[in-house]
Amino acid sequence: MSSEPPASDQSLAVACSPLGDAVQARELATQLAIPFLGAVKPKLVADFPVLLMFDELGLSLQVTGKGAPGPVRAEFVSGKAGYRREHGGGTGQLVAKAIGLQKTRVPLHVVDATAGLGQDAFVLAGLGCRVTLFERNPVIHALLADGLARAALNTECAPIIARMTLRAGSSRAWLESLGKGAGDTAEGDVADIVYLDPMFPHRDKSALVKKEMQVFRTVVGDDDDAAELLAAALKAATYRVVVKRPRKAPSIEGPEPATRIEGKSSRYDIYPLKALPSGNA
Repeated sequence: MSSEPPASDQSLAVACSPLGDAVQARELATQLAIPFLGAVKPKLVADFPVLLMFDELGLSLQVTGKGAPGPVRAEFVSGKAGYRREHGGGTGQLVAKAIGLQKTRVPLHVVDATAGLGQDAFVLAGLGCRVTLFERNPVIHALLADGLARAALNTECAPIIARMTLRAGSSRAWLESLGKGAGDTAEGDVADIVYLDPMFPHRDKSALVKKEMQVFRTVVGDDDDAAELLAAALKAATYRVVVKRPRKAPSIEGPEPATRIEGKSSRYDIYPLKALPSGNA
């Protein structure tokens, strides 16, 4: 996703409900260099198409105006992520198959280079992977950090969140340095698997009905460097690179994937580099 929040045109602001954390809200506004509105005031809200809102449930992204979709937040305890945690298909889930979890019992380090709201990363961490997440858009990064912090307080989610590490900055720069043998390997990090889910222009109108996508489009651009990101991932990964794409979309520019796993609306392009280890952990 684009690394720049739309602050220059003053389209985004931070607000706080009476039960929200006003200190955190003010700090985030300062960090992003965007206005802080304090408690929501209808006249002020009308001046900003998008709000980062702190309420009793944490941080959310809210489009304003008549007919706007509801708030979007990174949520792991309840909602879709909570349901998948309790009733998911284990290693039979498509993302788990694409990563190769049915083929190995060795815990893998997955680098989610375009983490978004972290839903796939949470699934993989729940299946035993250690996941490093990168999200370069500062607005989405803030939502993700808030969601991880809240989930870490939940007794059922805490062990999963402990396997997830959110890092700042560009995954592309990190992957390129790792591919050159100059990465941050102070903890012996290697990227067993690199997972990419880049943001692309949506030509399929049905994709626009998703609430998260509607709201995302107000603050993030497309990942125009997806081809370069794939190239960096292929040099950095040890075993494979997995790219999530809309089911009918073309592959990312570059080498063709060796195989694909298709679902109803999306697919996973798989670029194997080396056989996965099959031994026990």
